[in-house]
Amino acid sequence: MSSAFPVTLGALKRSPHGVPELALRSVKDEMRQNLLRRLCMSGPLFAGVIGYEDTVMPQIVNAVLSRHNFILLGLRGQAKSRILRALVTLLDDAMPIVAGSEVNDNPFAPISRYSKLLIEEMGDETPIAWVERDSRYVEKLATPDVTIADLIGDLDPIKAARGGHMLSDELTIHYGMLPRANRGIFALNELPDLAGKVQVGLFNVMQEGDVQIKGYPVRLPLDVQLCFTANPEDYTARGKIITPLKDRIGSEIVTHYPETVELGMAITAQESWITRGHRPVRVPAIVSEVVERVAFEARADRRVDKRSGVSQRMPITLLENVVSNAERRAVTNNEEEVVPRLSDLYAALTAITGKIELEYEGELVGGGVIARELIRRAADRTFEERAGGIDTDEIVMWFDEGGALQVTDDSTARAMEEAFNIVPDLIRIVRLTALAEEGDAGETVAACELVLEALVARKRLARSDGGQYGRALPEKRRRNNEDFFGNNA
Repeated sequence: MSSAFPVTLGALKRSPHGVPELALRSVKDEMRQNLLRRLCMSGPLFAGVIGYEDTVMPQIVNAVLSRHNFILLGLRGQAKSRILRALVTLLDDAMPIVAGSEVNDNPFAPISRYSKLLIEEMGDETPIAWVERDSRYVEKLATPDVTIADLIGDLDPIKAARGGHMLSDELTIHYGMLPRANRGIFALNELPDLAGKVQVGLFNVMQEGDVQIKGYPVRLPLDVQLCFTANPEDYTARGKIITPLKDRIGSEIVTHYPETVELGMAITAQESWITRGHRPVRVPAIVSEVVERVAFEARADRRVDKRSGVSQRMPITLLENVVSNAERRAVTNNEEEVVPRLSDLYAALTAITGKIELEYEGELVGGGVIARELIRRAADRTFEERAGGIDTDEIVMWFDEGGALQVTDDSTARAMEEAFNIVPDLIRIVRLTALAEEGDAGETVAACELVLEALVARKRLARSDGGQYGRALPEKRRRNNEDFFGNNA
């Protein structure tokens, strides 16, 4: 730390940090005051958290201003852990503690016997250390094997032997994670997975400030901001939060998935790794939108388990795999830039199938089949939003008369553009609807594939697993067209 920070208790008393309003302030008051200052400034409350400005963030603000311990309740992939880690920004840059204290003792109000004896012996010469705010955040994933000793502490016979102490002496305790988070933030992820008896010990510390370790009562008046996360399905599937602990959690804040495709695209663009270094990467907007809509379609599909949810990690990993397939093609064909196209989504099916949990009906169909359907429905929805009502009959007629087109993710953009020129009206529709600019082969190929995938979704064309577009079976197409237009009237 900077030499400007006091290094003895006497110097600390004479510094601005020794003012009683700061010296005896609790961590919840500290976060509250820093939050009030931040609310007076413009800009997001937490950097990198998108889509919660009008829903989740006001609830978090209220919880912090109320000095509540709180729980974030939501499905997987809803930025719960990111929000908890961002709470560190509401702490001061540095905090004074008694040097050598394992529990971040406040020099003006120590809670451990070690610090009390040291101050009594050395007085104003007691050495002071400074803890940066990032070190004041402690996070633990709750699992069934977590014990009271892990969270609270245990007796250390070695300490007792070396110091000549009785086992009942507080100086023999090896402190757990919760005491070591004193005067900071303690975050516990997946709270229902924690064994009930451990939850009992947790709420006892929260409320009464005392706990028995191996039968010896120890007072631990901890000053901690407690935050938890939980998945709603965990209440019945894997465990539950015991009632006394739930009663002591001040605020329950419900998170959610992005409410619009645009918000989802912004999150995916922020979190995904698409800058690859040796070649520039340019992701067409329609490809980004189709990738995001795959997640939205999956969340609405009755064959996908709603209790498990579809994590926002799915479009993130899907986009990364799509870019990787395009990168492989660019390297193989010695193209100057990496431009993904829709056929790259089929090369990244595992990014979809590995992120969805299926209901019984979905298991019968198979994850691969559902993933392909999601891609086609996402493409159809994107095409409808960007070019709804455009006449595509001439394209369908060409395929009905025996036309066929092979699309491969190994061909160059120029070669694919020439192939799409064979299909009547396809390039004209792309230009007319501004799906791609003239002269941009990469975006033109992506746009042409979007049109064809939308027609496949409407059962007006057929697409094989090998990437060949052709005529749909008349009977099947007629029946499915009736279903499609009937269901979407």
